[in-house]
Amino acid sequence: MKLLSLVTAMIVSAAAVPISTSSSTTGIVPGKYFDRIVIFVFENADFLRTTNNAYFGSLAERHNGVELTNFVALTHPSQPNYIGLISGSTEGSVDDDKVTIDRETIVDLLERKNISWKTYQQDYPGGCETKMRIGKYARKHNPFISFKNIQSNPERCAKIVNADVLDEDIKNDTVPQYVFYTPNMDNDGHDTGVVHAAQWFSKFLEPRLKEPTFTKNTLFVSTFDEAKHYTHVPNRVQTVLFGPDFKRPSNATTDNKTYNHYSILRTIEDNWDLDHLGLVDRIAVPFTL
Repeated sequence: MKLLSLVTAMIVSAAAVPISTSSSTTGIVPGKYFDRIVIFVFENADFLRTTNNAYFGSLAERHNGVELTNFVALTHPSQPNYIGLISGSTEGSVDDDKVTIDRETIVDLLERKNISWKTYQQDYPGGCETKMRIGKYARKHNPFISFKNIQSNPERCAKIVNADVLDEDIKNDTVPQYVFYTPNMDNDGHDTGVVHAAQWFSKFLEPRLKEPTFTKNTLFVSTFDEAKHYTHVPNRVQTVLFGPDFKRPSNATTDNKTYNHYSILRTIEDNWDLDHLGLVDRIAVPFTL
């Protein structure tokens, strides 16, 4: 009886100890250089126009970053650049018309390593919507919905969400490891210009950079899809790598090496030892991190 009483007391005592709930951080797959990447893509701005803007031009200095001063976009117009950013090729998209492409993307590589991902699209209605334009949302700036193996997969489609979900994920510590954020047609500068985009980005980004659940060991990337003027060769755009908890190898605020949108993809592949997609990403130059 004494032994039974002792066992019962131990069970009751153990039950009284609160069990900690797991958060998103318990499923983190560590990377070589960062554990999370957050990519923001803006629209149609020449390098000098952007780097001379008070906010975009100060991102590197403000937030422990480096401006890539010789970063070139892939092509014109918008959509092929987005397609290339996540798939390693612009093949299947030569303009801004609706496309459905049947090949793998960064999503396939991430999922094979159990690395979480989500794309936050401003004004996107959800529900795997495939319309080209809904208010200020434009499908051409949401490359994920244009790939067959995402579009036809309900579980993957559910990870294309309205951008408002980001604040819920920050609050709940459920921000995934791969984040692709597309502002709407006003806030990305497409229909408004660099000044408006900078004002929106400053108001949006600054308070969220104070949230540890968003910034811990995170590399933030601010880039543009293409230069405004098609006659500018090369198609140079501003790209900045930054983050309050971004572990940098040097204090340099500029990097003059030649990169392009495929470099973002290749850097992600190298960071988590992912396979490459066998396209231009295979030979792309990764960032010096």
